[in-house]
Amino acid sequence: MRSLIRGDSNIAERLLGWLEPRENEMAALLSELVSVPTENPPGRNYQACAALLERSLLEASLTCERHQLPIPPDTLGSSSESAISLIASFGSGKRTLYFHGHYDVVPAQSPAQFQAVRKENFLFGRGSCDMKGGIVSMLYAMRALRECGIELHGRIALILVPDEETGGARGSEWLAGQGLLGRDGIGMLLAEPTSGLVWNTNRGAITLRIKVLGKSAHVGLQHRGENAFEQMARVVERLQELKREVEQRQTGYAIGPEQTRNSILMLGGESSGGTNFNVVPAECWFTVDRRINPEENLDAEKDRLIKLLEQCRRDGIRLDWEVLQEGQSAACSAEEQLGRALTQSVTAITGQAPQFEMCPGLLEIRFYAAMGMPAYAYGPGLLSVAHGPNEYVDLRKVRDCAAIYALTAIDMLKA
Repeated sequence: MRSLIRGDSNIAERLLGWLEPRENEMAALLSELVSVPTENPPGRNYQACAALLERSLLEASLTCERHQLPIPPDTLGSSSESAISLIASFGSGKRTLYFHGHYDVVPAQSPAQFQAVRKENFLFGRGSCDMKGGIVSMLYAMRALRECGIELHGRIALILVPDEETGGARGSEWLAGQGLLGRDGIGMLLAEPTSGLVWNTNRGAITLRIKVLGKSAHVGLQHRGENAFEQMARVVERLQELKREVEQRQTGYAIGPEQTRNSILMLGGESSGGTNFNVVPAECWFTVDRRINPEENLDAEKDRLIKLLEQCRRDGIRLDWEVLQEGQSAACSAEEQLGRALTQSVTAITGQAPQFEMCPGLLEIRFYAAMGMPAYAYGPGLLSVAHGPNEYVDLRKVRDCAAIYALTAIDMLKA
């Protein structure tokens, strides 16, 4: 077997030589995955997608563990399904490089988005970019290593999870709580669509749904009611004061020129209330999405939000709230061994070294970073089309990312 050394261009050629004839095969698997509408919320068709992924992993002669979190008894009547996570591996030994992906997708704008459409080198459909295309890249990276006969001194573990789009409570967070995430890890790669960048930092998040309560009455007898909408406006006004303050803060981390360095507090991403135009609304609700920069403290920012709501209660506003998602920010130096290996692999395949920047959203690198492990996001696809009505991925990028992941694994797991 060939000696695997840093910078050996022949290895890249071997990997690409194996991957290029399989581009149609990769596109076919991606089309199958897109056709399974794993919309989250609420969390549909997890069983079907996990079965398809598990079959593909076993057909690739990879070992595969299935870990299933049952539906809680109080939600048995919902449209959500039990959450299934898969852990596949290639190689042997304790030292483990983690590949990580999520198979849930945001809700589609149209059912037609789950009918994958290929136009030359581009495949359109919900999840093609975020991030079923990246999952295909990682699976084929492992296949390429195996079928090219490349020996690793350690192993790759591919973790595929649901529920990332709503914070990861039943996916990565649950696996971490079970001690199944990051065991013996030397680093982690996440297949998010990064537009050619490497994301080594992410914002934290705390998202609340706030419900303000009133009392219903006919408009002609509104004096007998209590207008939840007007009470909600009082709460929003106080939150706007906090918004003006926190959005003066800026991060010092590298971030794209089209993005803002400022911390974020967004009001009313979702909102609703009332039953008719001539009825005093008895209930109104809205969301608050607080995105914190890595320099801020999640617990402190959450505490400020909660204390503001508690003060509203003391002032006579009847309200309740629930936490929809909560996640820490994370930051990892580009100079870690994995960061350097990824840079070299991207350069070898694309001819250009990648830039390292902060992701404007929440990333699952945070679960690995919390264990002190270097973790980076790099994957096929453009962030600008993810979640949109014309989501697509360039199949050439899916192929190239497979080669990049494989080369990085070789560098990290050499003798």
